[in-house]
Amino acid sequence: MSCPVYHGADTEDPGLRPRTPHSLRVTHSPELNPGLLPIDWLLGAWESDEPGEGSFPSIEPFRYTETLHFSHVGQPIIIFMFNAFEAESKMPLHQECGFIRMQPGTNRVAFIIAQNSGLMEIEEGELTGKQLSLKTDSLARISFAKTPKVKQISREFQLRSDGRLEQTVSMETDNQPLKQHLHVIYRRPS
Repeated sequence: MSCPVYHGADTEDPGLRPRTPHSLRVTHSPELNPGLLPIDWLLGAWESDEPGEGSFPSIEPFRYTETLHFSHVGQPIIIFMFNAFEAESKMPLHQECGFIRMQPGTNRVAFIIAQNSGLMEIEEGELTGKQLSLKTDSLARISFAKTPKVKQISREFQLRSDGRLEQTVSMETDNQPLKQHLHVIYRRPS
């Protein structure tokens, strides 16, 4: 599953142009909705600085790389796409896409997420300075999702003083309590 993110309708290859009505194409950079100013530091592309580390009691520890893309179309939402790859083989591991919303006039933030594993979730939390702390509010999954079933996810993003972005993800399943699952630090691509 992939959530398209249109950065513009102009491309050198006409076969790569979005197949959408002209009114849906973004042909310029729209002004950022003022409601998103507190989290504008997320916008743009990020890539793992070094391979991230993943672990959980039910799997072997692993290393991965990841790219993050945060964009907007002028509405009070941020659109995101995360792509993770096995560090050595570069084989795809995991994808997430969705939307980020802020409750107007507050520091409340919500991530609406679809994962390629068949898990859909809403994570809600708070923005404190340049740190987002989120946890599962609701989950849905396809009927044939693999087990053990995820029961909760908590996620923290922090923009560090060196300009890098750090993410820590913890997970609870139906047979394991909430434990750290992923940790990675990103930088802006050069």
